[in-house]
Amino acid sequence: MSDSILQAVQLYKQYTTRQGYLSAVEDVSFEVATGEFLCIVGPSGCGKSTLLRLLAGLLLPDHGEVYLHGQSLQGPCQKIGFVFQSANLMPWRTVFDNVQLPMQVQGLAPAESKQRATEALELVGLLDFARNYPHELSGGMAQRVAIARALTYEPEILLLDEPFGALDALTREYLNQELMRVWEISRKTVVMVTHNIREAVFLADRVLALTQRPGRVAKIIPITLPRPRPVSMIYGDTFGALAYTVRQAIQ
Repeated sequence: MSDSILQAVQLYKQYTTRQGYLSAVEDVSFEVATGEFLCIVGPSGCGKSTLLRLLAGLLLPDHGEVYLHGQSLQGPCQKIGFVFQSANLMPWRTVFDNVQLPMQVQGLAPAESKQRATEALELVGLLDFARNYPHELSGGMAQRVAIARALTYEPEILLLDEPFGALDALTREYLNQELMRVWEISRKTVVMVTHNIREAVFLADRVLALTQRPGRVAKIIPITLPRPRPVSMIYGDTFGALAYTVRQAIQ
């Protein structure tokens, strides 16, 4: 992939447990194109979150390399934003102040910090809630604040670790549409871990399926559905066939 922004080359990662070494991922290699939306799926415990943390530089591989723009990634960097499964908002800060926090830590000028926070909240549709506190938000709104906070870094790549996993089906469906809207506007490169096959097919340009632990690349499935993608598309035959292909790859 000549226009790749992120490359994983023969990644291995083990953890030490009381029972000995536990291999999370083994010999994982793939590339992510600039502006691509890639979803990673696989069985529970197959190393999806470990792989995402390796791509972010939050973990270093035992063997192999992650390359960002052809340079070895040796730790977290500002070009990569990360959204965890939990929104992790500070309850004593307003939504606006939560979104501003990373920029304040970086020492960004207050005027620019406020402008970026305003633009990010507007992008995720929460500017009207800027002065609210986290306890006044729904779970879906809190996750949108977390996405806004990650976008204020102005990262080139956004990594999402099952951001909607704890939400009900209808909220999740709505947020999938919102995430797609944000992506279509920003055109960030997105890599998202999800355990929901239908979500992966609905959002992604390609779906990377991992095997049972230790996670290896079972198959990378191109998603040929046209964009924009209305929710009604998930009831179509083509969508169903693609979802079935992803399901079979995981088995």
